[in-house]
Amino acid sequence: MKPTQQIQGYQIDKSTLIQLERGKIPPQALDLEEVVLGAMMIDKKGVDEVVDLLSPESFYKEAHQHIFDAILILFEKSDPIDLLTVSGQLKKEGKLEKIGGDFYLIALTQKVSSSAHIEFHARIILQKFIQRSLIKISNEIIEDSYDESVDVFDLLDNAESKLYDVTLGNVKKSTETAQDLVIQAKKKIEEIANKEGLSGVPSGFERVDKVTSGWQPSDLVIIAARPGMGKTALTLSMARNMAVNNNVPVAFFSLEMSSVQLITRLISSETGLSSEKLRTGKLEKHEWEQLNVKVKSLEQAPLFIDDTPALSIFDLRAKARRLASQHKIKLLIVDYLQLMTVGGNNKTGNREQEISTISRNLKSLAKELDIPVIALSQLSRAVETRTGSKRPILSDLRESGAIEQDADIVSFIYRPEYYKIDEWDDEERSPTEGQAEFIIAKHRNGGLDNIRLKFNGSLGKFENLDNFDSPFEFHSKMNAAANDNTFKPDQFPTQDQAFGTPDDGDDMPF
Repeated sequence: MKPTQQIQGYQIDKSTLIQLERGKIPPQALDLEEVVLGAMMIDKKGVDEVVDLLSPESFYKEAHQHIFDAILILFEKSDPIDLLTVSGQLKKEGKLEKIGGDFYLIALTQKVSSSAHIEFHARIILQKFIQRSLIKISNEIIEDSYDESVDVFDLLDNAESKLYDVTLGNVKKSTETAQDLVIQAKKKIEEIANKEGLSGVPSGFERVDKVTSGWQPSDLVIIAARPGMGKTALTLSMARNMAVNNNVPVAFFSLEMSSVQLITRLISSETGLSSEKLRTGKLEKHEWEQLNVKVKSLEQAPLFIDDTPALSIFDLRAKARRLASQHKIKLLIVDYLQLMTVGGNNKTGNREQEISTISRNLKSLAKELDIPVIALSQLSRAVETRTGSKRPILSDLRESGAIEQDADIVSFIYRPEYYKIDEWDDEERSPTEGQAEFIIAKHRNGGLDNIRLKFNGSLGKFENLDNFDSPFEFHSKMNAAANDNTFKPDQFPTQDQAFGTPDDGDDMPF
């Protein structure tokens, strides 16, 4: 708590005292504060218009803070708001005499005749509050800047964080009561119940969304795999599903591949043209037409790609805040975690501790922006050396157990085909060709599952395993249908339609 001093009924903090000592009066609009409070007590419509705009701290005069707080309490209880009820609430709290008694409340109501223009007046009060907040933050930054023991990158991060809060008009709140939090939780549950579809950001993969209800705000999601399994391909497929199909703004931070390489992959996925053809530019006339037509939806998608190499967690936070403020991003993807740096003088020399710091900061960023953050991660070589099943487990996470601890969801990608395994280890022994398994190994707020997806290597694309779980089941159902008198040849798609054309041998880096 910053030290404060009371001067003539005003609670003055240290930064404001500095301004007074220099002969400057902090920004204020006392006459408008009186008008707004008076209007709220004579017209309930005035309360409805400004109750979401202002907080008690928005008022400069301490007496006005107490009066607005009393009005807020009455509003939350759905009690009538007028001169008598506000006076009674202040008396109950023992603050009536502190604000000047009933005489002062009467004087406030006599200053106005209606709540006309109250929102305009309230916004001016809010502007003055923001100005005071900026002065306070600036003085704190100046004071910290003279402290040689403070790391300059920590100073920058703290300064940007405080300024970001002011930009959103959301100065840090104090501890909330259980009652307030229960009310918030109930409202959120009601919103989810009334909302059609998923409560979170849809991945575009039906079975994944069924388990997760979509990627949830403030969650840190880890997607881990060995090189070559398709980490980037999977998250690009997700980003495409979100941005193109659902118009959800997505930020993709790629520390490994350039932005042009990534968008070329997306073009390949969108148009159905192989990466080899796009790399060489050897397209037929009809393929050029196909390219020009099918990329239009991608051009208009709210997808933002940043390919800054060796990105520090400090730079990521700064960029993410700007994207959240300017473009309202709903999901952030980092490819991949082990390529990030701590930045500044925070290097400990221990890579495991650095990864722990990065992981912790990613979770903090997800909470701060209230969006899901998906971070890709490498797995240790233990998977390769293990005899028997190559399916990843939590202990395979590379370099830090803190990743598992910080993450709300830990998932793995497993493609048996990569290890020359032709059949799944299930009862049907179905073929693994063109398939992958998305393994949800940790889920803080839900269940676990192993979900099969279709993988198209030539396009670097993951899709739902539509209609049939596998080529094995495809042929089984075809045979069963052929023996049925009601069988129709066009009832089922061809194998190529169901599972994609065979891989053309193009080895894409994942």
